[in-house]
Amino acid sequence: MTNISKIGLAALVAVSVSMTSCKKGCTDVTAENFDSNAKKDDRSCTYLINNSGNEIVEGSITTNTTWTSDKIYELKGRVVVDNGATLTIQAGTIIKGQEGSGANASALVIARGAKIEAIGTPSQPIIFTSVLDNIEIGQTSGTNLTKTDNGKWGGLIILGYAPISAGDGDTETQIEGFPATETYGTFGGSVANDNSGTLSYISIRHGGSLIGAGNEINGLTLGGVGSGTTISNIEIVANLDDGIEFFGGTVNVSNLMVAFQGDDGIDIDMNYAGTISNFMVIHGIDTDEALEIDGPEGSTYTSGLFTLSNGTIRTTDGVGTGADLKSKAQGTISNTTWEGYTSKVVKLRASFSDTTNCTDKSDAFLYLTQASPILNISNSEIVSTGTIADAIDVYNGTVSNSANDVCTSSRETVAESAVTASGTSIVTSASTGATVSSFTWTWTSANGEL
Repeated sequence: MTNISKIGLAALVAVSVSMTSCKKGCTDVTAENFDSNAKKDDRSCTYLINNSGNEIVEGSITTNTTWTSDKIYELKGRVVVDNGATLTIQAGTIIKGQEGSGANASALVIARGAKIEAIGTPSQPIIFTSVLDNIEIGQTSGTNLTKTDNGKWGGLIILGYAPISAGDGDTETQIEGFPATETYGTFGGSVANDNSGTLSYISIRHGGSLIGAGNEINGLTLGGVGSGTTISNIEIVANLDDGIEFFGGTVNVSNLMVAFQGDDGIDIDMNYAGTISNFMVIHGIDTDEALEIDGPEGSTYTSGLFTLSNGTIRTTDGVGTGADLKSKAQGTISNTTWEGYTSKVVKLRASFSDTTNCTDKSDAFLYLTQASPILNISNSEIVSTGTIADAIDVYNGTVSNSANDVCTSSRETVAESAVTASGTSIVTSASTGATVSSFTWTWTSANGEL
């Protein structure tokens, strides 16, 4: 009878919370925020609907706003910084995204005409992560999430007025996963030096939740972002989709780390024409390509060329491809090292107007091998015990790829010669690549993955 009485008393106390108040730690539970369906804490109170103590942010930011490092900010759904507003984030600030998918996926969106000024330091990076991460104010890493924990929230999306090459000759379009009715999702234009603000010492972790049919959010999405924007010292780790994706634009990015993404490390689309310098991609477990690069999709802004320089690309388990140079990819990869791949390190797409006579159409293979190439893999290294023939793969973008495809097999040696002629070689140990010491501030380094 005594035990029954204690249980009954606890139940009565829990029910009484809805009309009175009680305290768990430093958090009051009152009638206004009592949640009868929440799990119990000490059998006399229940958790708040939001018991995190975080500052919840939702909807639109329409005026200049500052987030300070003495709080944790929690994104509820899509938080949009509107045209004309600037969001300033202090060094050391932690932003956590709620769980959810589709329209409820949490993300921070910097719309065209808005700015983000987020400048961290090596000892006080600005951290975007999930509400499931137990990281607290003043810390640079939690203890409960690992490199396999992804898709726990959305990501960071920045949109600008810089040139893009979208399909059908469009000079502006809608970012993937956002319905056309959401005008804040529009990007592209004609302002090459457009300025969306500053990102420095930013770590984006455990993101990539589903935002629309077949579309997960990238860790960092840059749509039509201009060269007036400053982006440096960026880490994206454990994102379900791509680490970072460029949809056109001209912004330059330096000191970029992407680690353990679920899809591509660095994805380039719509004729991105900026420079990515001193970068690393470390991938494995469940992954696709380290680099996936496409050129222009439409008839406008077709002259821009990307540059990737001083990179180290590494697979930890032989899974995935080092680079897939796809539809009309045009630009230069230089002073870059691929490590850990067993074969087919770099794939090149070829297309044909007919597959009987193997008549080449404009595509990555032709751009690499033509008399004046606009696609180059120069002064780079593939760490391997194999040969250049093992490392280079030409595949058919016109029909399904086949080991017996006559059109592509006859072009393998042509591609290999072009790559070798530009100074790229097979080596047993790397002498080029990224300056790894630039990334000692990252989650990747702190967790022994660098």
